[in-house]
Amino acid sequence: MSASPIKITSLVKDYEKLRAVDNVSFEMKRGEIFGLLGPNGAGKTTLISTIVTLEEPTSGTVEVFGHDVAREPSLTKTLTGFVPQELIHHGYFDVEEIMTFHSGYFGLRRNKERIDWLLQKLSLYEHRKKKVKQLSGGMKRRLLIAKALVHDPKVLLLDEPTAGVDIELREQLWSFVSELKSQGLSILLTTHYIQEAEQLCDRVGIIQKGKLRRVGPTRELIKELTKREIIVRMKQEPSSDPASPLFMRRRGSELVFQTPASMGAGDLLDSLGYDLKQVADLSIREGSLEDALKRVLGDEAAQLSPAPAIDPGGQP
Repeated sequence: MSASPIKITSLVKDYEKLRAVDNVSFEMKRGEIFGLLGPNGAGKTTLISTIVTLEEPTSGTVEVFGHDVAREPSLTKTLTGFVPQELIHHGYFDVEEIMTFHSGYFGLRRNKERIDWLLQKLSLYEHRKKKVKQLSGGMKRRLLIAKALVHDPKVLLLDEPTAGVDIELREQLWSFVSELKSQGLSILLTTHYIQEAEQLCDRVGIIQKGKLRRVGPTRELIKELTKREIIVRMKQEPSSDPASPLFMRRRGSELVFQTPASMGAGDLLDSLGYDLKQVADLSIREGSLEDALKRVLGDEAAQLSPAPAIDPGGQP
């Protein structure tokens, strides 16, 4: 397939007097993890629901590998896997039955090898005969991901997949997602955990009040929207503050400067006229995705959580 995994053009979604998605356009690249970030009510879930045909667009188009989801919903569903926010209860069926039934929705009658592989990768194989109601919340979250992948989709949509799970399960899930990416799967995710997005996403889109405020490679957006802090610790406490627009504050012999991401510590010292013999130590704090989100979203960035750091290379 040569077309983009997901291409959204001038998408609008209205609910009576509320415009939930307001003229949004972006295009995913093959084999990337694309993060959609924004506060509550920004339009993230509505946008994903439109991609998977749970909602109809008011105007604009959504394409999955070149196929319009409104015109070819059956085809685009076979290309797409979807993990919703909400845990879905399946009554008295066991895990293996649920996976078999879900395979049948896609016309896959002999899918045991794929089912067993998914259950093993997601640490569900030993629980395959348990009724879904017997599973913990974390196991139910794993089952949602297994279901979404049972038909071997080409693009995976994850809507807050690690909401409410502990850090161990979060690391296991992201390790698996990183493995899927290495196999060529394209992934779109929404998350409230900023560090997840910063460490995992090749590109991010920042959405607010239904509008896509910024979109681009994660590292480039951080570089564009943030500054770095350079902390210079002098051997002797300066008698006065430096006369530099980059100077932020002084803590004893420590001088804190805020500089463009392109300025190195050597450039800063040269601009100040300092001799290295005067300097006891230097440290640099780079800008982060959290800083970039604060720049774009303002006070609403507080709704997003830094969350504990994750290790995408861990083993499930």
